[in-house]
Amino acid sequence: MTSEILAVNTAFYRAFEKKDIDAMSAVWSQGIGSTCVHPGRSILRGWKQVRISWEQIFRSTAYIEINLDIMATEVADNIAYVVLVENILQVVNGRRLEAQSIATNVFQLFGGKWYLVHHHGSPIMR
Repeated sequence: MTSEILAVNTAFYRAFEKKDIDAMSAVWSQGIGSTCVHPGRSILRGWKQVRISWEQIFRSTAYIEINLDIMATEVADNIAYVVLVENILQVVNGRRLEAQSIATNVFQLFGGKWYLVHHHGSPIMR
């Protein structure tokens, strides 16, 4: 089970790096219960708001690379979570930026498939 969760978690970050909204949509639950908190931002509720936020991030980011340090993974029945550090390299408006965020990704099992239902990223201040 843990390997399944880590595979979906990896698919989420690959979709993020590729700026692929179709791949991102395949990972996320399309329900109104999905929530997302990008670093320094307010909570987004429901897939529609979450999707719009990813589309905006993809448009404004020329390049992004994310390396992960997994801190904890837990699976219980139909809920699982991954806590990790995101080591981020991105190019925005021609500027190279490096940052770290700590993130929690929560997954839920629907119809035999795991979907991301919550992503919360918080910046780590250096």
